[in-house]
Amino acid sequence: MSAPHLPKVAGIDSTVPAPTHTATPLPGVPAAAAPPGALLQDRLAGWVSDLTTLHELTERLARTASLDEALNEVLRAGAALVGARRGMAVLEPADGHGPVTTIGLGLAHADLGTIETVPRSATSYGRILEGLPDPVAVPGPIAVPDLLGDTELDPRHREVAARLGYAASYALPLATEAAGRLGALVWLYDEPAEPIERQRHLVGLYGRYATEHLARLLELERARATVTTVAEELLPSRLPRVPGVQLAARHHCGPQGGGDWYDALPLPEAALGLAVGSVSGSGPSALAAMGRLRASLRAYAVMEGEDPVAVLSDLELLLRLTEPARSATALFAYAEPAARKIVLAGAGHTPPLIIGERRTEFVETSLSAPLGMLSCWEAPSVEISTTPGETVLLYTDGLLRRTGDPMDRAFARLHAAAVGVPKADRGDPGAIADHILRTVLPEGLDSADDGEDVVLLAARFD
Repeated sequence: MSAPHLPKVAGIDSTVPAPTHTATPLPGVPAAAAPPGALLQDRLAGWVSDLTTLHELTERLARTASLDEALNEVLRAGAALVGARRGMAVLEPADGHGPVTTIGLGLAHADLGTIETVPRSATSYGRILEGLPDPVAVPGPIAVPDLLGDTELDPRHREVAARLGYAASYALPLATEAAGRLGALVWLYDEPAEPIERQRHLVGLYGRYATEHLARLLELERARATVTTVAEELLPSRLPRVPGVQLAARHHCGPQGGGDWYDALPLPEAALGLAVGSVSGSGPSALAAMGRLRASLRAYAVMEGEDPVAVLSDLELLLRLTEPARSATALFAYAEPAARKIVLAGAGHTPPLIIGERRTEFVETSLSAPLGMLSCWEAPSVEISTTPGETVLLYTDGLLRRTGDPMDRAFARLHAAAVGVPKADRGDPGAIADHILRTVLPEGLDSADDGEDVVLLAARFD
């Protein structure tokens, strides 16, 4: 009769080497005979314990949403599996497209720099990274149980190990045949040591899962970077210089790549056109629609910019004809800096905010529908005058939605942030925009993975 075969649990191979649970018998004392089935039960208990540990660690890793967060989790979990206290992860994809980063566990930034002074070919992680001309080859782990006692080790490596206080290392590749080579992990022991067979097996199983998870996050990170680059290329590379007004813009593209945009363009007779808007949807299609809409608005602004209602009416007609399934919000302002006068019209967009020494208030605009929502869009324009030193802030609703508050509270938070702009910053529209971002979003623009685009365009009139 063949021995029982344990099933796989959650896709993890259950053939883990059996841990030793029985104490060594005393010398001269015969060991008691194990009851029938005790050895099998002992092995079963060890396998179940190992699989439970792997399940918990992989569950924790699956909840990570960024490369840095995942690498830190892998380092912590691996250290627990191999019995180490410190370690480092080196992300260096074999395809050369990046990103490249090094993260430490229990190692300060200066410690990582000290380790990197060792010739890479003399380190175990370096041999993993540089010894693979074939990016899909999967190397084995490398254990150095006694760094200080290894006479064949590079002297510089022994010097660094002695300085930082580690005496052994165990390196594991971040590589699979499917994902290719992504990097390497190395854990450091305070005393001469190396993982036992059971620990090697467990960390190997965990490492294969971790590599697949990191590969998915890497592709997502690259896609986000590409979307951000495309969005930035579709927006103005520089703001125009127009006498009588200073301009500053801040733009942050969300993870999915939304359609928020801004523009500033000089117009005839020393006028200036200012615009912000948001196209519905996300991803490459929204970016393409945003680019077409912005380019069209520039053309309409040059032809009839002194009439913002006409500009938005033309834009609404274009949107209905070319993007019938899409809507957009927009605000266009025709500014005469010399007279400090602004005529603006909005289509379902958030109202501008005037920031000055004597007043900080939202511009009262009439309610209007977004472009593409009605059979014919129409809304009256609004004329405002500014005093010397006042700043007009245009923004998209992504700034308000990022707060997570209801809209009335988000508007109140924005107003309070504008009121609190330090006096020393009021002469610089860029400093005003930065202060508002820091105050309205204290956790930063990258705190939420599902965050929307954020656009601020500030115009300070002399």
